[in-house]
Amino acid sequence: MNGSRALLVELDAIAAAASAAPGVDVWVAVPFTLIAAASERVPGLAIGAEDVHEADSGAHTGCVSAAMVKEVGASFTIVGHSERRADQHETSHDAWAKAAAARRQGLQVILCCGETEAERDADRAERVVQAQIEKSVPDNADGSWFTLAYEPRWAIGTGRTPTLDEIAAIHAIARAKLRMLIGDAAAGVRILYGGSVTGANAASILATPNVDGALVGGASLTADKFVPIIEAAAGL
Repeated sequence: MNGSRALLVELDAIAAAASAAPGVDVWVAVPFTLIAAASERVPGLAIGAEDVHEADSGAHTGCVSAAMVKEVGASFTIVGHSERRADQHETSHDAWAKAAAARRQGLQVILCCGETEAERDADRAERVVQAQIEKSVPDNADGSWFTLAYEPRWAIGTGRTPTLDEIAAIHAIARAKLRMLIGDAAAGVRILYGGSVTGANAASILATPNVDGALVGGASLTADKFVPIIEAAAGL
């Protein structure tokens, strides 16, 4: 819940950095109210939604469907984000249903999973992530439309990040779980890391085994902070 039409000027420099890094896919998810304006301002940049409802239409006051965001210019959506799991009490089944709804409309999907600080401290991180993936990933998922993002909830906006070994361990487990669920298609699914990614740590995180990209939070609000992450990805 950040951003305004006035801040869309930040997209100009982000789009320029994306054009200068053709080997890097740069996507920006904005609030529902800014999807149309963002798509019009930077037509060459992939603009998406931060969430969608699981139903295609109906009496769901205040909710927004995948068809609606697609109509105004979104090409992808995030589902199952840690903040929605925590604040709106969304379940892995909710994330699964939203991913399926987005797929029906031809949207790309970034599905999030990740443990809380208490779960990590109790040595349950691996089990929690595996269970979320098992309950959230659609049976027909493949890399042509589906991306997984590991975002430990305790690292969101806190400035804290797991060690590179911890990130590598969870990503390896996530890849193995995907392989169990969708077979050979798992090899083509990108797994992103999210959680206090910055220009300073992006290169080392992105060079970690099984890390195929980053889900960037607070550092994506301004070009000054986001562009260095794009440049770090381009340099790998």
